[in-house]
Amino acid sequence: MKKVTLFIVLFISAFFASCEEVVDVDLDTAPPKLVIEAAINWQKGTAGKQQTIKLSTTTGYFENVIPTVSGASVYVTNSKNQQFFFLEVQKTGRYVCSNFIPVIDENYTLTVISNGNTYTATETMKSVAPITRIEQNNEGGITGDEIEVRAFYNDPADADNFYLYKYVYSNKVTSTYYVSEDKFFQGNEYFSKSDDDDLKIGNEIEITHYGISKQYYNYMSIMVSIAGSNAGGPFQSPPATVKGNIINTTDKANYPLGYFSLSEIDTKKFKIQ
Repeated sequence: MKKVTLFIVLFISAFFASCEEVVDVDLDTAPPKLVIEAAINWQKGTAGKQQTIKLSTTTGYFENVIPTVSGASVYVTNSKNQQFFFLEVQKTGRYVCSNFIPVIDENYTLTVISNGNTYTATETMKSVAPITRIEQNNEGGITGDEIEVRAFYNDPADADNFYLYKYVYSNKVTSTYYVSEDKFFQGNEYFSKSDDDDLKIGNEIEITHYGISKQYYNYMSIMVSIAGSNAGGPFQSPPATVKGNIINTTDKANYPLGYFSLSEIDTKKFKIQ
């Protein structure tokens, strides 16, 4: 019996050893698409003048470097026809504006001209309720022995509001995003909460609440569901193509990826005690 058992073990070991051979897989390579990261975020209590828009392209699945896009013309226009120009920083694909004027409920139009194509999108800047307090619960989670953090705010009663929450953990590389609407708590106190099961004393959390439009809420709901809540960012190569609100007016079939959003935000930091 021992000899039979030994034979089976050796056979299984040899089988899995033979499976370690490297297999090259040929993947179809689609033409690169422009990726526009145009999130205008206005931190409460600041002027909000400096804003950044990033341009890049999609690339091969196994590539480690994301190609940036230089030489584009990027500007945002408000309803009064004021134009705010975003100038590139040393061929980095980062376009910066230093005189932006954020106004709640104002309509803005983004224009990006790159490689003979013109891309546009229109959105409204949304307000966010301030974070009033942060609480730590040491008996959270399903098992009741996990550390849970909640950030509270008072939802306005006079409007339908939509929120994006972002949690950055000092003990994790990735950030957590998720969205919420005030359908079931309109006009009441509510909260966002952490979802890190491994929080320990001394860990730090950066919590950001974004006021977002209904359209952006719908878009981010899809993004979070297909990429998982623990995404490095909302534009981190999801496993499916999701169209944003930016249109290629030159060639509609050649649409870009990304989204043009405008949010008032509130950010707080908290240390686990």
